[in-house]
Amino acid sequence: MKLVTPPYIQQLEAYIPGKPIETLQRELGLGDVVKLASNENPIGPSPRAMAAIKAALGRLHRYPDGAAHDLTGKLAHQWGVGAGNVVLGNGSDDLIAMIARAFLAPGDEVVVPQPSFLMYALAAQWSGAHCVSVPLKGLAIDLNAVADAVGPASKIIFLCNPNNPTGTIFTKADFERFFERVPEEVIVVLDEAYAEFVRSENFGSGVDYIDLGRPIVTLRTFSTAYGLAGLRVGYGIMPAEVAQILHRVRDPFNVSIPAQAGALAALDDHAHLLE
Repeated sequence: MKLVTPPYIQQLEAYIPGKPIETLQRELGLGDVVKLASNENPIGPSPRAMAAIKAALGRLHRYPDGAAHDLTGKLAHQWGVGAGNVVLGNGSDDLIAMIARAFLAPGDEVVVPQPSFLMYALAAQWSGAHCVSVPLKGLAIDLNAVADAVGPASKIIFLCNPNNPTGTIFTKADFERFFERVPEEVIVVLDEAYAEFVRSENFGSGVDYIDLGRPIVTLRTFSTAYGLAGLRVGYGIMPAEVAQILHRVRDPFNVSIPAQAGALAALDDHAHLLE
């Protein structure tokens, strides 16, 4: 079979997810397995979330609310932003892919610390963009080096804070010094998938900068702290102008009925989140 694909797709290597526990048990004949590779929450989902998911199962013959009105509104209220500033995804991976589809074209550049979350580089390659990798300084993201790597073709900077896999953070002051050096047209994506676990008082969320009139996108997820990785629910908070563009490339009904119900209930279970 002869298939014609762009060269940048031919050069891609597929993402290899962490091996499921069941597969490892089957392959090696093991009983109890403790899996650490995918950073999954060992406590499990909120009982409230599980009850809400079960209650939603009778509606599976219907399509989800494509606008996810209730979940979007609750997140907007929680963060003190407008509903037009929130975009939901089928996990934060979905949002990373949306950003790439919406803003990248062949020949563009994406600046990414290395090592960091693999999906940033893959999303760049999907769009035919060139990934500029910036080595870490020890285990930490070197924001000065990232700023130095920004050039005329740079369209997006991906920053994972705390960084996956090294677990280090950069502070609010660090980010503000870095941000002063970034051209206004460059989109800065702050992936805060593990931010709920941060205890430093010097940590600042990208949501703090939503009113600056700059394209800062903050990503959050229900997969880690909320223990809902199997539902695939993530969200982004961003200027409304950016959100409107992402909605143009967002898959319709990208967050399922059980996922919306579970995430909505999980937001109210503060005791479980603290645990």
